[in-house]
Amino acid sequence: MKKVFVGLSGGVDSAVAAALLKEEGYAVHGIYMKNWSKDIAGHHCPWKDDLQSARSVAAHLGISFEVYDFEKEYFEHVTQYMLDTYKKGLTPNPDIMCNAEIKFKVFLKKCLKEGADYVATGHYARMQLGQLETAKDTSKDQTYFLYRINPKIGEKIIFPLGEYTKTTVRALAKKYILPNHSRPDSQGLCFVGNIPMRDFLSEFIKPQTGNILNEKGEILGVHQGAFSYTIGQRHGLGIGGGKAYFVYKIDAKSNSVYVTTNEESPLLNQDEFIITDCIWWQEPSTQ
Repeated sequence: MKKVFVGLSGGVDSAVAAALLKEEGYAVHGIYMKNWSKDIAGHHCPWKDDLQSARSVAAHLGISFEVYDFEKEYFEHVTQYMLDTYKKGLTPNPDIMCNAEIKFKVFLKKCLKEGADYVATGHYARMQLGQLETAKDTSKDQTYFLYRINPKIGEKIIFPLGEYTKTTVRALAKKYILPNHSRPDSQGLCFVGNIPMRDFLSEFIKPQTGNILNEKGEILGVHQGAFSYTIGQRHGLGIGGGKAYFVYKIDAKSNSVYVTTNEESPLLNQDEFIITDCIWWQEPSTQ
């Protein structure tokens, strides 16, 4: 009997994934990844609630259960990356880095060492013969967050929910009488919970007053740190009256944020990009 180690987050998706794998005849082992446990800026980190939910699912399904502590690795490879990227005036995606560096590298390596034949998660994606493919439910497809996984380990990954819609997954959770079947989907930062990004960043990056300027270089207002803005941002700029403003440039060195009221401006819209550090699941076309 093949062994599958399933990442149980405490949510409905991973719980249904575990139930489906058990039903298919795999020897399923549930793992809760403890990636973050610190409360930030007065916001409660729900990791204990998530752990309890994951543990109750494992007990209900009659599968073994363990906790893997990856807090150190998570801060080094995901949180620090996110902070460094914001400091440069860029916008990171911690979910992508979490999948590439933690779930399908650190977690996968530990699972294989402990005897797993495969690892599985509740992601909406398909892995066909080691090839990453989009999920049936295109509105929930998560391949965008998975593309940086090393293609060489594709044959060790199972995505049980790839052929299901979110509505069907919710129905399956009730069918299996899972204890968390009515639990709402998680929101906010993947590892902290529902906390405003600006509050999170201010815990690690010292706020510094800077200017908000228009295309002519005229000062329209001030901000408390260019790191907390992103290109295209419209809300939360603190400047109002008349047309809406959009962030089109962030200068980290001068701690300046540049905005425009022209939504169609070439400053905001591009049709050519330079991309680097690519990971190809298929050989790119030369056409």
